[in-house]
Amino acid sequence: MRKIVLLLTSLCLLATLGAEADGLAKGWKVGVARRVITPKQSMWMAGFAVRNHPSEGTLHDLWAKALVLEDEEGKQAVLVTTDLLGIPKGISDRIRNRLYTDHKLSKAQIILNSSHTHSGPVLSDALFDIYPLDAEQIARVNQYSRFLEDQIVALVGEALRKTEPARIYAENGVTRFQVNRRNNNAAVLPRLTELQGPNDYAVPVLKVENEWGELKAVAFGYACHPTVLNGYQWSGDYVGFAQIELEKAHPGVTALFFQGTGADQNPLPRNTIPLAQQYGRELAAAVDRVLQEPMHVLPARLSTAYSEIELPLTAHPDKEGYAKIAKEVTTDYQKRWANRMVSKLQQGETMPKTYPYPVQVWHLGDLPLVTLGGEVVVEYAIKLKQIFGPSTFVMGYSNDVMAYIPSSTILREGGYEGESSQMVYGLPSTWESTIETMILYEAVRLARQAGVPTP
Repeated sequence: MRKIVLLLTSLCLLATLGAEADGLAKGWKVGVARRVITPKQSMWMAGFAVRNHPSEGTLHDLWAKALVLEDEEGKQAVLVTTDLLGIPKGISDRIRNRLYTDHKLSKAQIILNSSHTHSGPVLSDALFDIYPLDAEQIARVNQYSRFLEDQIVALVGEALRKTEPARIYAENGVTRFQVNRRNNNAAVLPRLTELQGPNDYAVPVLKVENEWGELKAVAFGYACHPTVLNGYQWSGDYVGFAQIELEKAHPGVTALFFQGTGADQNPLPRNTIPLAQQYGRELAAAVDRVLQEPMHVLPARLSTAYSEIELPLTAHPDKEGYAKIAKEVTTDYQKRWANRMVSKLQQGETMPKTYPYPVQVWHLGDLPLVTLGGEVVVEYAIKLKQIFGPSTFVMGYSNDVMAYIPSSTILREGGYEGESSQMVYGLPSTWESTIETMILYEAVRLARQAGVPTP
């Protein structure tokens, strides 16, 4: 009798294990890969107009990392994260076109997110007028940009080849070192008793476990400029330190950071390496806390949607108007911008009236994930979470970083994010006041297309 009971118990156990294995086989598959993208030679660094010479060494390596997701029906998508200021349209389009040719991945299935570190390299056709590049430096920028494209395409291919059964979980943590830079004076920050302005302190986290329940990868985000460091060493800034801390705490795990809508959020105080390390540890601790608590299991269903909408620009000045600006502005890059605009008009070029702006929605199980191009201010995340729910993941700096994307409020107020930053990015004029409504409307339209419940 005892032998019969043991046999029946063993058969039940085998049936249970078989069911679990079958469940995993029909569940998620995930692939992860990573490549060092630190420049091998001295180059001009991106992000700060005050720098006056190329890079000098490395604080820690820059990385490109890929997370491939495949649902139970075989639908695939890939998140690529990079320690870069931002990937411009030309490079982004070439990468995504190659991924379609090689792997039949559409633009809807690909997220190219940049951390926005200000301690990474200048890329081709990006922020045209900030850097006084000579012919040798331009050649290095173009050579590096081609290298970067090759690395990202190869990286995704590697991640696709390495997919294995997995479980995916999602949750939001919190940390609070971001400060709204438009509403708080950094110079008197130690004396402030109350911080002003909109913020989004969420730390969105995706946890990936393999079939044995072992942590395989963690993708996490935050909405804050990586501008703690302004020196001449390559680094991912606080973002790089956060990834290092997580990978140190979890050997063998790949940590991927994606930037949120932090265009008007700064880490304050700043300007020292110990502060960058501190914020990195704070962010990593926020992620670790989420990993150790119960997280929401994502069903193995995936749908994606993508479009590019023509965002309108205001009427640009004429030649005389640009020439007047060139005489009145005080910074070199603004003069270069105004003089370049004069030259374009003199050569008979037509200034663009709109810009093709990327909006994207993924539905990961029951999790809405929205990506927007450009340097997106925090009000967009706040409003998207009001529409789709507080657990929604929102990324800026995705697929094309062409300019700041101000809210209607900031466009009315003006200032750097709403007005003068257009010179930094080389656009001929500012955005029309309708862009916020257009972007939010398109996000809702794509969400419905992707099956996300909407109001």
